[in-house]
Amino acid sequence: MGESNPSIPKSMQAVINKVNEHFAHDEKIQKMFQQCFVNTYQTTLKQQEDGSTFVITGDIPAMWLRDSAAQVRPYLILAEQDEHMADMIEGVVRRQFQYINHDPYSNAFNETSNGQGHQSDNTDMTPMIWERKYEIDSLCYPIQLAYLLWKSTGRTSHFDASFVEGLNNILKVWRTEQHHEEDSPYRFEREDVRQSDTLTRGGKGSKVRQTGMTWSAFRPSDDACHYGYLVPANMFAVVVLHYAVEICEQVLHDHDLAKQCLTLAAEIQTGIESYSVMEHPVHGEMYAYETDGYGNYNLMDDANVPSLMAMPYLGYCDFTDYKYTRTRSFLLSRDNPYYYEGKKAKGIGSPHTPDHYIWHIALAIQGMSGTDKQEKLDILNMFKETDGDTGFMHEGFDADRPSEFTREWFSWANSMFSEFILSLCGIAVKDSPLYHALQKQ
Repeated sequence: MGESNPSIPKSMQAVINKVNEHFAHDEKIQKMFQQCFVNTYQTTLKQQEDGSTFVITGDIPAMWLRDSAAQVRPYLILAEQDEHMADMIEGVVRRQFQYINHDPYSNAFNETSNGQGHQSDNTDMTPMIWERKYEIDSLCYPIQLAYLLWKSTGRTSHFDASFVEGLNNILKVWRTEQHHEEDSPYRFEREDVRQSDTLTRGGKGSKVRQTGMTWSAFRPSDDACHYGYLVPANMFAVVVLHYAVEICEQVLHDHDLAKQCLTLAAEIQTGIESYSVMEHPVHGEMYAYETDGYGNYNLMDDANVPSLMAMPYLGYCDFTDYKYTRTRSFLLSRDNPYYYEGKKAKGIGSPHTPDHYIWHIALAIQGMSGTDKQEKLDILNMFKETDGDTGFMHEGFDADRPSEFTREWFSWANSMFSEFILSLCGIAVKDSPLYHALQKQ
């Protein structure tokens, strides 16, 4: 597996060679990593005339703000030395902020104003929008990618007027949605679909009480929230707001904007710690997945990121934080309704996919957020056993029969698997929480 591939950059081949060396006696992992690592680069990127980069999610010809950031994230490792790769990722960031400035409530967009996607939804659609499911994480991921691009390459050219406009739009939406009942203009309804694809109360969603957290209509699975305060998404917002503070102070020299970001981060974090922590009779003090501010909790986790499992991976807490480890024990138990155990694998799935289906994204996050070496090796072996003999990752797969899976071409899952394998080799995106954790080992 050590031969060079002329169709990929030298920087990418160099990383593949490092992985091959680390897994010298595991030809299947070598093959799987190479296929998955190059997949996003070879199949999902499209350079635009304005220098931006359009990224399809795989089998759907639209660009999700979340997926596109996660898809190219491992390439930040290459961008440290590879100007071409850095240009491509900068193009993704530019495209993302163009879309945010078009409509910060949308989660997925078309390449052009071609009117494709869910144009019949009862919400404020435009021909540029593929789907307008409002999700906090759709606004978090572009800030995270912009920040990590800066840290990986030293580039600041993407912190331009469009970025500043986008950051202000994000702040406006998050502040508005702290007062969802009174102030939100957002409504979403989709007719003749399952309940998870639309919102109740005329498109307003289930009722919430003001907590300091910011409201989300949908989860990163694109499923509707049961309760409007999606805790892991609020945690992610706190993290990226602190990234924004650093950008505003060190690059933009805009101390007023930095103060706004810092104030909002503190309000959201106070809300999280005041309203989403509960005492579980078995696992002790832990975080709920969703809450409404009225004392109702949804105790679960979903495979999509941000998740409760991903808290330290995203940077909300330390990998050994006691509330996190207690939450984690719940997540990896049958008390979590979406934790499954089968003949070939055990892990977290999602209400988005069939019962007993585990997600490769969840396995990757479990592997990168854990501290136990044996657990990581067990997850590595599960990846090898659950690719459905394709060499690629999928959305969900049957825990007993991995040859039965959803989404044959799902670039986000391929990238998450790649990042997990790189972490086993001691390689991570510079200045990410995982990078700092590996540095301490």
